[in-house]
Amino acid sequence: MRKSFQAITRSFGLLNKTCCSVDGVDVSAAQSHILYEIDANDHPSIQQVADLLGIDITTFSRQIQTLVKMELVTKISSEEDKRISNLALTDKGEKVAKDIDQQVNAFLEDIFSQMTDFERETVQRAIHLLADTMTKAPVCCGIKKESSSC
Repeated sequence: MRKSFQAITRSFGLLNKTCCSVDGVDVSAAQSHILYEIDANDHPSIQQVADLLGIDITTFSRQIQTLVKMELVTKISSEEDKRISNLALTDKGEKVAKDIDQQVNAFLEDIFSQMTDFERETVQRAIHLLADTMTKAPVCCGIKKESSSC
């Protein structure tokens, strides 16, 4: 099993320094996940996205600072509590996130196009089941999870 997950990890480029490049902007896998979560949620707080991704807040804050310097993300002070910063994609960040999404979807479409309809449906159902089950798992690699990701 581990061998299959290792192959999947390598195929997705999750271990690469740069996973995606859009208009000369190189984005790491971690940054790609951050952009995705900011885009998927309405002005989430820094803590919310860090929790979603299971990243400690210190490491996450450095990633956000890098994305701000890259002009992909902006921090907005919360109106309810000025100590809390919410996150939003800049116009450039929205374009990069959209292009990464298109690249990933094209990659997946290419993979699934090599399967029969039955295989594709079976694999997609299995992936959804695995993702749901993993989300509910309380432990990842011997470490108790505080959030829904590993």
